[in-house]
Amino acid sequence: MTETLNRDVEKRAGAIDPPLFEDETGAVPASSFEYGNSVYAKLQRLGGKIKVEQRGIERVPDDERTDGSYWNIGSMWLAANMVVPSFTIGVLGKPLFGLSFVDSALVIIFFNFIGVLTVCFFSVFGAVFGLRQMVLSRFWFGWWGVKLIALFNVLACIGWAAANIIVGAQLINAVNPNVPGYAGILIIAFCTLLVVFFGYQVVHAYEYWSWIPTFIVFLVVLGVLAHSGDFTNLPMGAGTAELGAVLSYGSTVFGFGTGYTSFAADYTVYQPSNRPRRKVFMVTWLGIFPTLLFTELLGAALVTATDLNGGDNAYQKGYDDAGVGGLLGALLFPRVGGFGKFCVVILALSIVANNCPNIYSVSLTLMVMGRWTRHIPRFIWTIVATGVYIAIAIPGYSHFEAVLENFMNFIGYWLAIYEGVALTEHFVFRRGFSGYNAGDYDNRHRLPPGIAALLAFCCGVVGMVTGMSQSWYVGPIAASAGPAPTGGDVGFELGFAFAAFSYAILRTLELKIFKR
Repeated sequence: MTETLNRDVEKRAGAIDPPLFEDETGAVPASSFEYGNSVYAKLQRLGGKIKVEQRGIERVPDDERTDGSYWNIGSMWLAANMVVPSFTIGVLGKPLFGLSFVDSALVIIFFNFIGVLTVCFFSVFGAVFGLRQMVLSRFWFGWWGVKLIALFNVLACIGWAAANIIVGAQLINAVNPNVPGYAGILIIAFCTLLVVFFGYQVVHAYEYWSWIPTFIVFLVVLGVLAHSGDFTNLPMGAGTAELGAVLSYGSTVFGFGTGYTSFAADYTVYQPSNRPRRKVFMVTWLGIFPTLLFTELLGAALVTATDLNGGDNAYQKGYDDAGVGGLLGALLFPRVGGFGKFCVVILALSIVANNCPNIYSVSLTLMVMGRWTRHIPRFIWTIVATGVYIAIAIPGYSHFEAVLENFMNFIGYWLAIYEGVALTEHFVFRRGFSGYNAGDYDNRHRLPPGIAALLAFCCGVVGMVTGMSQSWYVGPIAASAGPAPTGGDVGFELGFAFAAFSYAILRTLELKIFKR
């Protein structure tokens, strides 16, 4: 039995269009996008003719969840992380934090392990409910509170895409110094747009295969490095200096690994709802965790070569001149010649696989921001988002290291607070998946008021500020976790703890007052 409902999130753009046709669970069939006379409706029909995904944040009906491949889930995260940006996170341990390979490796293993758990967990939600991650967040932050979370997610997706594309431009510049940074940025951005414009199926199809050439190139890098003998086993540090460096680098690694949390469910909404939850969790874990370890440990190993001859070597010069691209060029170009340049170009194009989730999901996130943003089709938002991150990346090209470190810490901070609220609501108050009525996702009167979540978020910010260690500010707790003046960054740990603890108290009061 179906009925036509005037739900807040599902109203068509313009009064001349009837509301979307929904069933009793709030799911919207694809046929609903084929009628109406507004500009929005006409754009949707045009998109349908060229096989563009028309669905935005509407719930996917069970009979349209036809993505029956577990490999589609795992390969999505395998491809998104078998890329140069994750390799770059491994590289940062020595130049930014002064860590040896062993130190960096231990940080990479531990902080990635805890960082990716929420990505795996929230991937399950997409299959269970057929809802996007930011729409699911309404069950934790309420109708209005989720708009703040969506704003943070937009900033994260755009900023991450900009940081990633700078890496790709550096690689292209390392192959051919006559290609300016902005040209490399435009090339990679256009390739990314070509994939995400068409939506879910094309994104998954691209990620299904794109990791293979990149994996082969990384194997070449590993083999050449091992044969060169340039790996340098630097001594491990000790004392408060080591503690501060480990915590601060750990914050950066955690920020990268957990960065997919805010859109994890977006990539399983077309999976059947009867999928075993443990299997969805496990295939996500198998796609993301081993891949992050492989790429980041390889980066940490290669950067040790910059210590040869006290830093007076081709690796250090290449890194100073062209960042990660110069570092890879110093290893590959003298030893494998033109093939090495081909390998670096492949790595540059791998950025597309990493940026696809960001730009696809930012378009969906924008549709949660307000009623007017839902009057613009998803594929139009991908074009807008692409233009914005290009505008950020071009002037940020020459300041990449500082941009990446600060941005990864920002990701880790706000997502830890988000996770503290969401996990507490899920386990303490809803007591698992049975505590949700998925049909309430677009009914603001049946969602939580969001007051407790927003106050807990503010408490998490307090914890974050006391524990953060940045070049422009060091919190009092961070200052005691390492040597002066930088201390040790414990911002994400305190942000999570403060948010979870305060939410448990505030949500209890909110339920007593509002009964929802």
